[in-house]
Amino acid sequence: RVRLVESGGGSVQAGGSLRLSCTASEYTYGTRCMGWFRQVQGPAREGVARVWVDNSTTYADSVKDRFTVSRDSAKTTVYLQMNSLKPEDTGTYYCAAARWCTNWQSDSMNYWGQGTQVTVSA
Repeated sequence: RVRLVESGGGSVQAGGSLRLSCTASEYTYGTRCMGWFRQVQGPAREGVARVWVDNSTTYADSVKDRFTVSRDSAKTTVYLQMNSLKPEDTGTYYCAAARWCTNWQSDSMNYWGQGTQVTVSA
């Protein structure tokens, strides 16, 4: 199976930046779309950003203009550059991969990373 390994979480003050990375063990049809969810309260994971194989991107309104998702040329690594962080961004961030970037819902993902904690202090 494909494995996703995340890194880059940490603690910052409001207004600071963090860069998350996620590397897939391989590129397959099941990882054509890669991106990020976050768990901020309760068990639900909300979509944050995603990138397709052609590098087109989609963002949640809450992070638009602050976060940037990108992908390396091999399509195995996805990044989430988080700028102007707010306390509301605090949570566990999960890398995910799917066959499609449409219908980007947590229960439609093929693979998940282990999660990385992001804490933003006021």
